[in-house]
Amino acid sequence: QQITNYRNRIIPLNLALRLLLLGHSQFLIVSTIPRKQAMKILKCDLLLIVIAVTVVVLTAPPTISAAKVGVTYSTPDFSSGSFQVSPERIVAKIVSLEIEAVRLLDPNPETIRAFASTNVSLFLSVPNPLVPMLASHRSHAFEWVKLHVLPFHNRTKISMISVGDDVSLADAPPPLFLLRAIRNVRRSLVNLGIETVSVSTTFSFFSIIPSPFPPSLARFRSPNGDVIIKPILEFLEKTNSSFLVKLYPYYIDSSVHSGFAFFEDPFSYVDDSSIIQVRYGNLFDVMVDAVVRSLAVLGHESLPVVVAETGWPSWSSNSSEVYATPKCSQRFLNALVDHLRAGKGTPLRKEGVSEVYIFELCDKQQSERTWGLLDYHLNTKMNITFFLDDIPEIEKKSIQLNYLVIVCMLFLAVISTVATLTCCSNIVSAWKGTPAKRERKQKKQY
Repeated sequence: QQITNYRNRIIPLNLALRLLLLGHSQFLIVSTIPRKQAMKILKCDLLLIVIAVTVVVLTAPPTISAAKVGVTYSTPDFSSGSFQVSPERIVAKIVSLEIEAVRLLDPNPETIRAFASTNVSLFLSVPNPLVPMLASHRSHAFEWVKLHVLPFHNRTKISMISVGDDVSLADAPPPLFLLRAIRNVRRSLVNLGIETVSVSTTFSFFSIIPSPFPPSLARFRSPNGDVIIKPILEFLEKTNSSFLVKLYPYYIDSSVHSGFAFFEDPFSYVDDSSIIQVRYGNLFDVMVDAVVRSLAVLGHESLPVVVAETGWPSWSSNSSEVYATPKCSQRFLNALVDHLRAGKGTPLRKEGVSEVYIFELCDKQQSERTWGLLDYHLNTKMNITFFLDDIPEIEKKSIQLNYLVIVCMLFLAVISTVATLTCCSNIVSAWKGTPAKRERKQKKQY
């Protein structure tokens, strides 16, 4: 298929070049012929240029809005017997795997400093116990920003901060302090002259949305949707920030795991609750569109969505969780990354989510399950195409070809412009140099 794509792109490009060369060969003789004939040739040449550029534009590779794919990382619990690894070694491993973004679940200055002068984008999270304190007074938020962001923002690519991670919305009364904490962090950043870092908070899908089926009827839970989430959405809209959500297809009823959760045909789901039936080919898109629809109900349908966490466990202590295996984990993650890299989006959000973070970089025990792409010694546990080193060579060449076609398009545009100007100049020179023109000039002199 990749080879066929090569042929389909090269043939139109070759045709366009041939048309331009044919037209340019005619420019060379335009000054030696009468003006009327030269004008006819010019019209033909201009038509050839338009055809050539149009062919290249129409056959150029489409612009793909692929999501940024990163990983989450939290400091391992060394008391549990895990192998202690320095932040510098962790960062070196991340850079070697060409991972473009990392979410630090428990950021500390040492780890953030280790990312200095790298091209890795950082997404920092404020631990939940600190959120009430940051909400109580702006000075606490200022101190947190001063310690975790200010010393590093010139040399590290800190792009986003999540104030809290799935702060419990089931408490009575609900945690109304959450928005105050977000605002205090945002104001602290602005006061320090840091305006490129967005501030939001992370919600868990199942804490805010009762069910993803059908996506077109999804709503945020009441009353938290209006009391807590809506004011936060208004803040995110005003500050050009994103809605962050933890989204795990694994936790959906296991009856839908077979094929549908792993992005495999011919498994699909049809949402026929709206006027137009929508077919979904995977569970991930169903959950994303449930979030998109819930945002639209509250009037924020265009708010960017970031999947702050997703993944698949490689082991579970519960023997009934038959899908918690390394094979299934690899199967899901490879399919997810391929889906995101294709940049096809979802039925309700054509551009799809903007970023996705896979949980977790190193082995981590959570809720009697093991998650992780690497073991404690930083060895790869499974063959994941998420790592750019594992991308097939033919796919890398396809990516390079996309850039080549873009460069050729710009080159053709320059040639077309120069050729047209040359042709016009030659016609004017030829017209001025005709015998009739010289005779008129001589009569005027007499």
